[in-house]
Amino acid sequence: MRYNADFNEAVIIKPDDYEWRQSPMIGVERMFLDRIGDEVARATSIVRYAPNSEFPSHQHDGGEEILVLDGVFADEHGEYPSGYYLRNPIGTAHRPRVGASGALLFVKLHQFAKDDTLQLAVNTNGAKWRFLADGLSNMLLHSYESECVDLLRFSELTTLAQQAFVGGVEYFVMEGGITVNDEFCTKGSWIRLPHNFTHSLRSEEETATLLRKRGHLNTDVKAINSSWA
Repeated sequence: MRYNADFNEAVIIKPDDYEWRQSPMIGVERMFLDRIGDEVARATSIVRYAPNSEFPSHQHDGGEEILVLDGVFADEHGEYPSGYYLRNPIGTAHRPRVGASGALLFVKLHQFAKDDTLQLAVNTNGAKWRFLADGLSNMLLHSYESECVDLLRFSELTTLAQQAFVGGVEYFVMEGGITVNDEFCTKGSWIRLPHNFTHSLRSEEETATLLRKRGHLNTDVKAINSSWA
């Protein structure tokens, strides 16, 4: 399967575009954002767990990155309410499960560098924000080589001026809404912009919180596609 598999293209997916697909496990659905591969894939998805559902124990051959958007996600290692950021490196394993509240997750699979072995469970609800500029702050979650993952928080009517990132950038709108160049993206929107794509971000008349990941999009698309052929 190839879905938004050309990382040289800019992509925006909003909640009105969601098409939920049943996973192999009853009670677990996925909204594909990008994907290269079939059931085992390099993938970015929104995953929805119905109340009291679970997923079989599995090993992370390419690593797993999770942001808990709603509900409570759990495994044999602990419980992770909304706001937790998790990293499970290559070779780790777990058995996911959720309780009566269900869970909604932002998930990235098979996107870890082999030497990036740090396992994380960060409660962003209690972590400190760092001042960047008037109306703008961030919270660093993880960095390794060229890759950097953080949260961005915008006050009302705040602009982050023209910028571009080597290795591209992804945003997921967690709260509020954000205008990317001239397109307004509501809560639940996912934005992927390629290597050196110039763009600006602007909040409107409410605060906005975004997950941002940058410097990680391999621009050699042919190499990526052939590795998952």
